[in-house]
Amino acid sequence: MADEMAKAQAAQPGGDTIFGKIIRKEIPVELLYEDGKCVAFPDITPQAPTHILVVPKKPIVQLSKAEDSDAELLGHMMLVAKKCAEDAGLSKGYRIVINDGPDGGQSVYHIHIHVLGGRVMKWPPG
Repeated sequence: MADEMAKAQAAQPGGDTIFGKIIRKEIPVELLYEDGKCVAFPDITPQAPTHILVVPKKPIVQLSKAEDSDAELLGHMMLVAKKCAEDAGLSKGYRIVINDGPDGGQSVYHIHIHVLGGRVMKWPPG
C-alpha cells in the first residue's frame, strides 16, 4: 500500500497513460467489457480477490476536472461497474472507488473506477 501511495505522490497529470495504450490495444489485457465509451479489465496489482478497472475511452484526467458534459459518461461507467460486479459474481457486495489527486491515491491521471470485491471490506478505508 505504501508503494501505491508513493506512486500517487509522484504521478503527474498530462500526457499519455497506460490506459490510453490499453484502449488503443497497444498493451494487451483481458477485456471483461468494452463498448464505444469504456473498457473494463482486471487490475494488474489487485487489492482484493476481485479488482476490476472501468476506464472511459475519453481521457478525463481526474474526477475533480470532469465537466458537466461528462455526466452521461460518468453515469455509464457506474452502470458498467455494476455489470462487471454482477458478471464477477459479487452478489454479497463490492466497493466502488475513484481516486482523485495525489492525496486521494491517484497514480494514473486518466479517471477510472475500481470495483473491489470477493472479501469483506474494512471501514474506514485508507
